Amino acid sequence: MSDIQETHFDNDLTSAAASSAEGEILTVRVSPHNYLVAILLGSFVTALLFYLEQDVPAVAVFALSWIALPCLAIRDRIAFDGKRLYRTGLIPRLWSWINGSRHRLRISDIEEVETHAIRALKRGSNVFYRYRTGFRGKGVGVTIVSGGDGYRKIVKGILQRLPENGLDTRSIELRDHLSDPKEALMRAEFSRIPSADVLEGYMRSAWRKFGNTPLARPADAAETEVEELRGLANELRLAGYLVQALEAFRRALVIRPRDARLLFEFARCLHTLGGVERDPRMERRALAASRLSARRAETDGDLLVRLGEWYFQIGDWRRADQLFQRGVEMVGENFRTARGLAELALREGKLAHVVHHFSNAARFAETRSLRRWSKNEADYFSNLQSDEEYMELEVSRVNMLETVERSRRTTLRISMFAMPLIIIGSLLEEALVANIGWAVASFALLIWVGLAISGRMLGERIPYELVDADD
Repeated sequence: MSDIQETHFDNDLTSAAASSAEGEILTVRVSPHNYLVAILLGSFVTALLFYLEQDVPAVAVFALSWIALPCLAIRDRIAFDGKRLYRTGLIPRLWSWINGSRHRLRISDIEEVETHAIRALKRGSNVFYRYRTGFRGKGVGVTIVSGGDGYRKIVKGILQRLPENGLDTRSIELRDHLSDPKEALMRAEFSRIPSADVLEGYMRSAWRKFGNTPLARPADAAETEVEELRGLANELRLAGYLVQALEAFRRALVIRPRDARLLFEFARCLHTLGGVERDPRMERRALAASRLSARRAETDGDLLVRLGEWYFQIGDWRRADQLFQRGVEMVGENFRTARGLAELALREGKLAHVVHHFSNAARFAETRSLRRWSKNEADYFSNLQSDEEYMELEVSRVNMLETVERSRRTTLRISMFAMPLIIIGSLLEEALVANIGWAVASFALLIWVGLAISGRMLGERIPYELVDADD
């Protein structure tokens, strides 16, 4: 139930506020995922005990599963007071006390911020996303999952206090453009941008003619309009209203066609829509727009690095390397270029280059947490390069982790396949069939729990000090 390395938070409820020296304290409830898993396992054990006619233990497990655990889940929250993130639930505090781990993460200790977008629901060309923003530092990981206004408040409150080099591209976008989807739609209506249903038929023909659209000289009023359209387009894109976002980008590009950053943001939106619609032609147009953005970036090193990170994300390693190298030539090496080159070198298995680039990243880091993270990465890959025994142990750990993940999925399927046997045997009063179903399901779930615990243990790197001490 408790995961010290990564904690998932759902934000279905609004944040509660209280006065403090730092301002408003934001709290959101923990995601019920782990609690639901525990409740389902408890329900299975309850049913098994009743089947075995062990009524007293069955009632005790039922009360624990359906009374105690929901109460603990309701009271389990994540809080942000302006300086630190911390859990308020009984179970994470107890687990932290048992194993001596930390349950608080100071903002100054955050080393990495990474956001993933998950397609939760698709309606036409509109995609409703759930964002998972993970904060990591000093061995503690916290992941907050979107779902309401609480997520927007707490994530933006944290991201605005962190250096930009510690954020990935999507986290930077959330910091700058995350807003209430309803407000974004109201702004789109005020700007006279039609709904997605109206735009879908018009969009394909409009983009074929877009390259020949006459371009006007921008005036002061037009420049203001461009910034408003750009902000609106990014808000619509993050909210999942991709077609309307493209229309806002199109209008901005008609006024300012040579804006490299605007072209890059438009390309990302078009590429996302192409993936949603499974339209290769749209994805090719997005790549063409991104190449045009790189050509017009000129000496904008930050944009070149962002383009390189995006190409790395979509798997175009060669072009990502070219853009990182070009960024170094334009503005010199910095933290983001060093980190990007290190990740590319890791993909190619060049450990010496990985160590070199992470060492450079540590030199360019502007905060102590980023320097610590870069140095730890450089030391880790340096140990892999210099010690073959440590390399073999880490490769074995990663292979075992992959095997455990596959085995978990297999055992879960086996337990699901055994449920019909239990139901059929119970309805038809066939004791043999029911006994086989209970035995298979119990054994599969027991193995699943063991694999889940093993997977979390294997998810952590082996400390090099243990290998060094053995030598």
